Amino acid sequence: MATVNYFEIGTPHAEEARRFYGGLFGWAVGEPSPQDYRMVDGDRGGLWDTTSLGGGTWAIFYVQVDDVAATVRQAESLGATVAVPLVDGGAIEFAHLLDPDGNRFGVWRPKDAS
Repeated sequence: MATVNYFEIGTPHAEEARRFYGGLFGWAVGEPSPQDYRMVDGDRGGLWDTTSLGGGTWAIFYVQVDDVAATVRQAESLGATVAVPLVDGGAIEFAHLLDPDGNRFGVWRPKDAS
C-alpha cells in the first residue's frame, strides 16, 4: 500500500492555526473532538491541539501501511526514532516517527470493523 493520504498539523495554538489555514487555503476546520482534534476538509487532514502533549508543533504527512507495528520496527532498524508510539485510536492505529534527519512523519492504518 504505502500511500500518502493524510496530513496533520500539531500546535498548542489550534484556534490561531484554524484561522490561518482556513484564511489562506479556504480549509473548513471542524469542531474539536474530546481529544482536541479537528478534522480538516472532512477527512483530508487534521489539526491537533497539542497542549496536553506538552505543546509540540509539527506539520506531517501520513503513509497508510498494512501493519503499523511492523513498519515502526522496520523504520527503527533503518535509523528512525519513535516520536509518538503506536496509538490505538479505535477505528485506526497510528504512530509518529522521526527519520534519520529528524523529519517527523506518520504511519497509520484503518482497523477492520469486524
